Amino acid sequence: MGEKITILHTNDLHSHFENWPKIRRYLTTQKKALSGKSSSVLTFDLGDAMDRVHPLSEATDGQANVDLLNQIGYDAVTIGNNEGLGNTKEQLQHLYQHANFDVVLGNLLDQPRGKQPDFARQFKIITTASGTRVAILGLTAPFVLTYPLEGWQPIGVFEAIPYLLDKIKGQYDVLVLLSHLGITADEKIAANFPEFNVIIGSHTHHLLQHGKRVGQSLLAAAGKYGRYIGKIDLELDDHKILVAQARVTVTEHLPSEPDDQAEIDGYRERGEQLLVQQQIANIPAALSVDFENDLSLVNCGLAALKEATNTNLAMLNTGLFLRGLDEGIVNKNQLHQMLPHAMHVMKVTLSGADLIRLVREIEKNRGFLRRFALKGMGFRGKIFGEIHYAGLKFDQMTKQVTIKGTPVDIFEQYTLATLDHYLFIPFFPTIEIAGNNELMYNKFFRDVVGNYLMRHFPI
Repeated sequence: MGEKITILHTNDLHSHFENWPKIRRYLTTQKKALSGKSSSVLTFDLGDAMDRVHPLSEATDGQANVDLLNQIGYDAVTIGNNEGLGNTKEQLQHLYQHANFDVVLGNLLDQPRGKQPDFARQFKIITTASGTRVAILGLTAPFVLTYPLEGWQPIGVFEAIPYLLDKIKGQYDVLVLLSHLGITADEKIAANFPEFNVIIGSHTHHLLQHGKRVGQSLLAAAGKYGRYIGKIDLELDDHKILVAQARVTVTEHLPSEPDDQAEIDGYRERGEQLLVQQQIANIPAALSVDFENDLSLVNCGLAALKEATNTNLAMLNTGLFLRGLDEGIVNKNQLHQMLPHAMHVMKVTLSGADLIRLVREIEKNRGFLRRFALKGMGFRGKIFGEIHYAGLKFDQMTKQVTIKGTPVDIFEQYTLATLDHYLFIPFFPTIEIAGNNELMYNKFFRDVVGNYLMRHFPI
C-alpha cells in the first residue's frame, strides 16, 4: 500500500510577524487535513525565525519568537545566524528552554567542552504511522570568525556531514537536511552526498517555487520573511520514495481574518512597551540626524566607540542612525529605533601605511557610498551615508592623513575602533587584508551607545 509524506516548511521569518497569523492558520489546517492512516505531515523551520530588528524580539531576547513557533508544534527546527550570533551564548542556551519542538543542529559545538549544545540534538529520526523512518539533520552557516567569540565551535559542512551520516547509518529510509547554509552550499551537498533525498534550504533567501533537482536530491526553498510557505509531497512504496515534488504557497494570497491586524500590531506594541520601561539616560540636549547641520549624534557614537575600546581613533557612517534622540529621558525603545542593526564593535590594528591606504579607500568611495542603498550583512538602514572619523583627518588637497596634526607614521601601529560590518562589506578591503581585527561580540553597537549615555548622562 502506498504512503504519502507531506513536509511543510518555513524559513528566514526574521520576526516578520505581519505574516504570522496566515502562516499559523495554514500550517495548522494543513496538518489536520493531510494527516491520515497512510499519510503523514512533518513541519520544519530552517532558522532566522527571530531578528532583533523587531522590538518584541529585542525585548524578550527571542523568547516571543519561540512562543509563536510553539503554536505550530514543529517536528524540528534548526538555527540561523540570527539565533546563533544575534544572541549571547547565555541567551542562546536559554532560548529554547520552553520550546515544544526539537532543535536539530549537527555542526556547532559548545566550547571548551567540545560537546553537543544542551539546547540541540545532532539528529532526529521520525517514524511515520506506516513505519517509514525519516532522518532529520540540521546544519547552520559555520561562521568561523564570529562563533568562537561567543564560545561556540563551528564545524565545516563537509566535515560534519560524513560524521553525521556515519552516526545514523542503517537507521533511516528517507533523509532530510534542514539547511541554513545557502543555495550554493545546498547544491554542493546534493552533488557530493546523494544520500539526501530532500534538502530544504534557507539563509540566502532564495526561492525555488517548484524545487530543483541536483543529482538524487530534491532542493526546496521558500524565500524570506514568511512571504511563502514551502510544501513538499513525497509518495512512497515499501518505504522508498517514488515521487518527490516541491512547491510554495504565496502567503499574501491566503485569506485574512478580522483580528489579524490587531494581533500583528499587538506584537510591536508589546515589544515597544517592554523597551520603553527600561530608561537608561537623561540627555541635556537633543541629538539630531540632520547631519548636514549637526554632528552631535555621530560624534556621540564615535565617542562611545572610543570609550568602549580604549582607543583614540574611530570611524562610523551616518546611515546607521535611523532617528535622533530628543532632549530628556532616553529609553531602550528609542535606542532600538535609532540603531536596530545587528552589528558589533571591532578594533582594527593597522600599520601606518595600511591606515593611510584604508583612509584613501574610504575617501575614494565616499561620494558613491553617500547615497548608496545598502542591504544585508546586518545593516537595517536605508543608505550608507557619510563617513566620519574621530582622531583622524584627511587633507583633500595634499592627500595627507594626520592624527592631532601629526602625519601618520607609516612604520607605527595604530588601532581604530569601528564596527564588524565594515569587515564584511566589499568597500574597504584593507580591513580584511591587512587588519589585525578583534571583534568584540559581547555587545551590539546600540548597547555600547546606550552604556555611554548611561555613564555620561545618568538619570
